[in-house]
Amino acid sequence: MSTRPELTAQRREITGKAVAGLRRAGQVPAVLYGHGHPSESLQIDARALDDLRRRTGRNALLDLKVDGGNAQPVMIHALQEHPVTRRPLHVDFYLVKMTEEMTIEVPVAYVGESVAVEKAGGTLLRLLDTVRVRTLPGDVPASIEVDITPLETFDVMLHVSDLRVPERVTILTDPHEAVARVQAPRIEEAPEVAPTEEVEAPEAPAEGEAETTEE
Repeated sequence: MSTRPELTAQRREITGKAVAGLRRAGQVPAVLYGHGHPSESLQIDARALDDLRRRTGRNALLDLKVDGGNAQPVMIHALQEHPVTRRPLHVDFYLVKMTEEMTIEVPVAYVGESVAVEKAGGTLLRLLDTVRVRTLPGDVPASIEVDITPLETFDVMLHVSDLRVPERVTILTDPHEAVARVQAPRIEEAPEVAPTEEVEAPEAPAEGEAETTEE
């Protein structure tokens, strides 16, 4: 029995600008495709999709049931969100074959502590957000970790070859590509103040000596 999260969908006849009405009714338009499966227009309950997103991470493998049919293993291939509210506007589901390897982007997770950051005041530069991997759908990791502990000085740099790669996962990204380094803190020099010239005050007349003026 599958332990994957389950999501239900209904076939959708509404297309084009009319899908705005679906969204107002609490439905999210979607499409299903992959492995010779003809592109199929679907709609999903927005609350169910939000709940699923809170419980699963990126690249999660799901069981999708369409109109009460058999569960099909899928992954969210693309998710379009509203730029302000972050509400889902459209979802692309990709139908996978569990016995066939796939190529996919996986997030890089930065773990550990860097001496150059914690004690030397440097700034951690995350140079890579994702890496490309090949693996079976059931072995796709939620993320691939890189330990930043070796970043003890500003001269050290971590590369893709330093990632903690899970078993049965092959990294396709160039192993020499930089992943992280620590930038030294900027030291702002105090602006130089130009010396001021001293102006001599005129001597006051001696006591009892009257000032002379020209007539």
